Amino acid sequence: MLDINLIRQNPELVRERLAKKGFEADFTEFIAIDGERRKLIQETELLKAEKNKASAEIPRLKKEGLDTTEIMARMKQVSDQTRQIDEQLAELSARQQEFLDSLPNMPADDVVAGGKENNKVIKVFGSKPEFDFAPKHHVDIVENLGIIDYTRGAKLGGSGFWVYRQDGARLEWALLNYFMQEHLKDGYEMLLPPHILTYQCGYTAGQFPKFKDDVFQLRRDDGDGFSHFILPTAETALVNMHRDEILIEAELPFKYFAYTPCYRKEAGSYRAEERGMIRGHQFNKIEMFQYTVPEQSDAALEELVGKAAALVEGLGLHHRISKLAAGDCSASMTKTYDIEVWIPSMDDYKEVSSASNAGDYQARRGNMRFRRQASGKTEFVHTLNASGLATSRILPAIVEHYQQADGSVIIPEVLRPWMGGQERLTAK
Repeated sequence: MLDINLIRQNPELVRERLAKKGFEADFTEFIAIDGERRKLIQETELLKAEKNKASAEIPRLKKEGLDTTEIMARMKQVSDQTRQIDEQLAELSARQQEFLDSLPNMPADDVVAGGKENNKVIKVFGSKPEFDFAPKHHVDIVENLGIIDYTRGAKLGGSGFWVYRQDGARLEWALLNYFMQEHLKDGYEMLLPPHILTYQCGYTAGQFPKFKDDVFQLRRDDGDGFSHFILPTAETALVNMHRDEILIEAELPFKYFAYTPCYRKEAGSYRAEERGMIRGHQFNKIEMFQYTVPEQSDAALEELVGKAAALVEGLGLHHRISKLAAGDCSASMTKTYDIEVWIPSMDDYKEVSSASNAGDYQARRGNMRFRRQASGKTEFVHTLNASGLATSRILPAIVEHYQQADGSVIIPEVLRPWMGGQERLTAK
């Protein structure tokens, strides 16, 4: 949520910043409502002050035997006026909050305007793999090896699901263990959060109300709305860990990571080249998350980008880092870098981690603050997240990068400790 005081003081600046994301904001009605609401607050404060004064006066008048009929009648009038104003205030506040909830985060000053066509590649690791044989698509490779079962996955969950089998299940688990080992080595605290979250969690993350239809909702028995949903990413849980808390400055930053499956509706049809594991309704991911003081958040973002890229580099996969243009950043984020791995069969790069800084946008929605040791005043924290990593595109990249002419796949060396020392995937 954006700072309401910034909108009051400089609406044109906010409008221009949001325009970089392609979002057109008109603050005319909002500012008019804000003015009306503040005027009503002043009126109700005067009425309440009058009521408090009379409440102290009435006992004295009664004790002196004086008539209080007129003052009692006035107090009834004041109570009726106060109630009416409170109802007006509630309506205006709801309209104001609804408008604030619809606004995305403002992009950082160094983020360029426009959509993905303006994304900028800032670093490339390695080179595209070359083959002296006709390379295969990862779907064909894993099916020939018998390590991913798409047919039975669709039988169990429908289109967009799969089953890991034999060495496929072990390789998936090896990837997750490799990621976790590196995060623990870097001093991040491991969490295993619930997979079913309350509506408030989605609101704090900035996903609700606008994107509430993108998640699998758990509806109440009466069918009226939903109070819980299945998490689309562990970020949605981690950003709520300190909701409605005041943190201690000296204890920041908090550095967390969590493993969860991610559940996404992924509405719309799949493109032909995205068959297999590239896009699905359930996939495994480890999410990194940080809570920082504002002046540390830029450095924290660089750390998260570096950690995510190092994981892909450790696997020996050709990849690049792209800084996203404002319109390609998600609604809640002020700056985002994507780590994109090369998928030979698609002749394209696919994102395996997005590292983002939300600034104080999520903190305002979740009322997450810290107290400055020097001044004793509270400020909103900054929140940051990055995938570290999602496996559903890493595994296809591994089998395509490391495929051999005989149909086998070389296992990256960093994963072998969790594969019992096994060096290749071969058909059973």
